[in-house]
Amino acid sequence: MQRNCGLAIVKRLPFSNPGEIMRLSGPSLVSIVTHPGSAHKDDFLACAVLLSKYPVSIFRREPSEEELGNPEVAVVDIGHRFESELNNFDHHQFDRELEPTCALSLVLQNMGIYEDSKEFCGWLETTEWFDCRGPNETAEWLGVEREAMAKLNSPLDVSMFQAFSRQSEHHSGEPVWEIMKRIGADLVNYVTGLRSRINQVAEVEEIWELGEGTEFFKVAFVPRTDLTIEDASGGLAWRIKELGLEEEVVAMVYPDSRGTGYGMRRYNDNPRMDFCKLREEPEVHFTHNRGFIAKTSCIDPGRLKQMLLLAKV
Repeated sequence: MQRNCGLAIVKRLPFSNPGEIMRLSGPSLVSIVTHPGSAHKDDFLACAVLLSKYPVSIFRREPSEEELGNPEVAVVDIGHRFESELNNFDHHQFDRELEPTCALSLVLQNMGIYEDSKEFCGWLETTEWFDCRGPNETAEWLGVEREAMAKLNSPLDVSMFQAFSRQSEHHSGEPVWEIMKRIGADLVNYVTGLRSRINQVAEVEEIWELGEGTEFFKVAFVPRTDLTIEDASGGLAWRIKELGLEEEVVAMVYPDSRGTGYGMRRYNDNPRMDFCKLREEPEVHFTHNRGFIAKTSCIDPGRLKQMLLLAKV
């Protein structure tokens, strides 16, 4: 049986089927085993993500050799083995110079959602660094003082990790188990749901080029279609980033979820747009007094472009 260690083992799996949770290797799980003692964000969340797919019992103890060789038992953050085909997800045997990779990273990779999770969840890379390199190197990487790390601790984290640590077993129906399952499901659904929205936006998006010369600017537009895109503005914002247009797009126009018209919003709060300038336009029924958003009943793209030109600073 081959034991993977070093740089070669970290294979970044692309997300290939948006909106669907990737299955783990092998058959369904019958249990999860993770280390005893103090719990950390890594092992807690890795187990939580597994629970979202496989609602099985968690045992906090040393794994047996039989369990390490059984693909129906997920061994998490212990065992000194990473073998995705056997659902063994430990990282402690990796080369110390490897890019920070924790048990949660390995579980997310095996589910096919690691790259999207790292893109959409800003906290994930910090979790990897803290678990693999400790507070001193993580603080240096973040460019903050060591003392700042303690100031980021939440009583929610402390309480949940302590509750997870106190019991050697966690089963369905128990409070900690149920909360972990919910956290894992929320995380997976957020990542897969956002990827699905981005892909929906990509099918219909338009990039408008308005103005001339020094007044030239770009606006990202999502038309209203028969298929309603939930949180179209959020999906569009991420799509702009994927297209590499963060420095060029100054505003977004998208179907208003509260009406039949459109919302108009600054992209990344770009100061080149002030939607307060549209207050007197007859089709505009809302403008925020800070100028970053407006709502209109207008559905004509030509007229929308005219209003965007009027809102340009």
